[in-house]
Amino acid sequence: MTKPETTNNTLGQLLAHVRLELRQAEIDGAELDARLLVQHFTGATLTDFVIRSDTEVAPDVTEQVLGAMQRRLAGEPVHRIIGEREFYGLSFKLNADTLEPRPDTEALIGLVLPFLEQRSSEKGFVDLLDMGTGTGAIAVTLLHEIKTARGVAVDIAEGALQAARINAKLAGVSSRLAVLKSDWFGAVRGEYDLIVSNPPYIPAKTVLELDREVKDYDPRRALDGGEDGLNFYRALAKHSGAYLHDNGIVAVEIGAGQADDTEAIFAQYSFRLTSVAEDLAGHKRALSFQR
Repeated sequence: MTKPETTNNTLGQLLAHVRLELRQAEIDGAELDARLLVQHFTGATLTDFVIRSDTEVAPDVTEQVLGAMQRRLAGEPVHRIIGEREFYGLSFKLNADTLEPRPDTEALIGLVLPFLEQRSSEKGFVDLLDMGTGTGAIAVTLLHEIKTARGVAVDIAEGALQAARINAKLAGVSSRLAVLKSDWFGAVRGEYDLIVSNPPYIPAKTVLELDREVKDYDPRRALDGGEDGLNFYRALAKHSGAYLHDNGIVAVEIGAGQADDTEAIFAQYSFRLTSVAEDLAGHKRALSFQR
């Protein structure tokens, strides 16, 4: 299909063009990606696509959509292009220092929410520490769900901290979330009811084998978990005990097949496995531990 003219294009024509181009390039999820790109740059709603598809799109907006389409054809993930992604009903801004929040992490949210609710009902409040926060998706979501929760979001990357600040403000929880630049526990102080983390857990040699949408666009520092993918679980297991309140828990997201090894690592530091959550594919995706 030839490139449409930058004048006199309707919303329906532009969507059809982008969708066809992505399909012909065998882009996974071409239909959804096309809609997301057109929606983002035109401001169209789903209703607009149905009953106002003959609305004319301005030439400069058409150019923006076509430029975004070319980026998608080159392999850039659609959410990187539009600069945000939804997670647990909230929208999270992205940048080069952050991973995209992904549905698998909802298993971790579901695992810890009952604990936070119970702890909050007992104490009247609850304190959490999010290690390697990235966009802040975990900490922000938990504070949004638990109105009595307070949190500290830790990351080594300045861009990630900036994203976490923005996302906390957008979700209305910035007054209850502090962001801290720290190389893991280096600058952390205090004790917490929950230490939660979605750490890098991909073995170093596997990172280079990932799909280009991940290896070329996600920050490697947020992917690479060392030779066996377990380095950061070792750090969490070794140091978390010094920062936990009595009966506090550590909860982590893990890669598929890492449950047994992660449990063994935490057991070396007197932690016992207390709960497990699976992702939509049935893999053990989140674990919690208590001393």
